[in-house]
Amino acid sequence: MFGKWITHRTADGVRVPGTWRHVFIRNGGHHFLIDLFIYADGLIDCGGLVTVEEFEEKVRTGWVATSLPEGGEASADELAEWRFGEPRSWRTPEQLVAEVRDTVDLLNGRPDSTRRCLAAVEVFLADRTEENRAAARAAFMAVPAPQRCRVLGDMDRKDAPLRALVAGPGGRTYLPGEPPVTQEVYDRALAYFEGRAAWSAERPARVPADGPVASHAPAVRLCRLSPNEPVEDPGRLGLRNDYPAPITVGETGYPSVTHAYWALSVAQPEVRAAVATAGTASAACKVAAGAPRREGWEHLRTAVMTRLLRAKYEQHPELAEILLATGDGTLVYDDLHSAFWGDNAGQGRNWTGRLLELVRSELHARRAGIPGL
Repeated sequence: MFGKWITHRTADGVRVPGTWRHVFIRNGGHHFLIDLFIYADGLIDCGGLVTVEEFEEKVRTGWVATSLPEGGEASADELAEWRFGEPRSWRTPEQLVAEVRDTVDLLNGRPDSTRRCLAAVEVFLADRTEENRAAARAAFMAVPAPQRCRVLGDMDRKDAPLRALVAGPGGRTYLPGEPPVTQEVYDRALAYFEGRAAWSAERPARVPADGPVASHAPAVRLCRLSPNEPVEDPGRLGLRNDYPAPITVGETGYPSVTHAYWALSVAQPEVRAAVATAGTASAACKVAAGAPRREGWEHLRTAVMTRLLRAKYEQHPELAEILLATGDGTLVYDDLHSAFWGDNAGQGRNWTGRLLELVRSELHARRAGIPGL
């Protein structure tokens, strides 16, 4: 169960709340006990930051292990090694992923599967149609199985009244072997929920002093996979600096932002020209790597990159639309060559991602007609 331990990470100077638990990862047949961190912006750290969808794939393929083999080797880093004996797993892959998604919702103050279930139950109690009952049952079954007994917050009755309510008279609950719900059991369940409703109505409502808490938009990772030639529908690959989107800065044209950045970084004009005309962005980096930088380049580079990114999205409206479509999400940029420009699994400063967010905000402001932008 998540939520017992509180943590955070800093992204673009913003404190992103999170929580963590232990999981096993499987690598080469060996199991490693690690900490799994879940953050409000939808990024998950399990040996590197990934999105929920990427985490789901790791669980599906067994890299994050939810079943443990008898006699399997395991270790906790610099602590112990052992073999599993009579292992019992408490989560299926689907349950683990569902709990992670619930955790992201809770960290954002959004209704998780438990809250959505209770809301569906309220709809049914207000209008007791079979359609509403079916919706309440579906919402109840969407709660991860290990959490269903906690939905009502009643450790004496657990989920018994809820099982009976969504099954209905003569219906069967999700528990194997449980007999059909009798009218008497169903009536007791109705009375239970009517009593809960009366109790809830007497509780004073809590209103946040500053209004609703804003959720953290899902983060967007811009991975190191960029084609050497333009493609018809690049998607988020088009947001990479090495994507081949030619820009003109002053009187000079460059095949990509990467070409322009590295060309402007070098001190020697002849090398600058060689960088600007390199066949690929990767080649431009290699040519520039062997040349000295401009004096004081470390003080100039963020201003230069900002100008280059503005040029790219002003000169390529189709790519500006892709940038705008990322909404308000944190842009996590991976950069093989620089921990300054890239996030690099949480070890870098992510300046490219931060400047892309700035340019995105300027595009939004311009579209809104803010004077001077």
